[in-house]
Amino acid sequence: MKSDVVPPEVESPVKRPRGRPRKTVDERDDGNRRQALLAHAAQLFRRKGFDATTTRDIAAAAGMQSGSPFYHFKSKDALLYAVMEEGMRSALARQLTTTQAPGYSDLSAADQLRLLVAAHFSVLLGPGSDFVPVMLYESRALPVRQRKSLALLIGKYESLWLPVLNSLHASGQLRAPVRLARLLILGALNWTVQWFDPKKGASLQELTDAAMSLFLKEC
Repeated sequence: MKSDVVPPEVESPVKRPRGRPRKTVDERDDGNRRQALLAHAAQLFRRKGFDATTTRDIAAAAGMQSGSPFYHFKSKDALLYAVMEEGMRSALARQLTTTQAPGYSDLSAADQLRLLVAAHFSVLLGPGSDFVPVMLYESRALPVRQRKSLALLIGKYESLWLPVLNSLHASGQLRAPVRLARLLILGALNWTVQWFDPKKGASLQELTDAAMSLFLKEC
């Protein structure tokens, strides 16, 4: 016997797109927002010091709400380490670009050193150069494990200078022992972040020329 009740229409299930759900605009911008936080944190850590800078300061500089930095970094300490690591990785990439450029190996050792010095000054004093100076003067705020991790990057960076310094020492242009020369040269270059002021007339090229005249017997 047929029933007079008409069964309700069964709605077909909504098909969901395969794969991962689409990211929102904010999620797609996470990389840029993280980089903005790093850049503003580096500026503030360098200008005010790590202890005097708050996450609220960093968020305000980056145009974010006060709690937003914790979406990207667990703490201010984690942000400090990220700034230093970013600085060293960027510096290492820049020096690798210099040493692997076409024609670099055909240059004299003195000209190779000049390029390394110029690239180092660019890392320390050029546009967006707050990262490595923060590492130079705030690294004691890091735990030992993170200092060791940074030391590995620093070691890779400084190792790029050794072939050039060894060659200069062998030719007599570099009189000091290579181990001490490396420490003295990088120490002198790094100290420029304390006193260099482009408004007082010196350029990075002039700094490079002066450094070369100071370090080598003949350039």
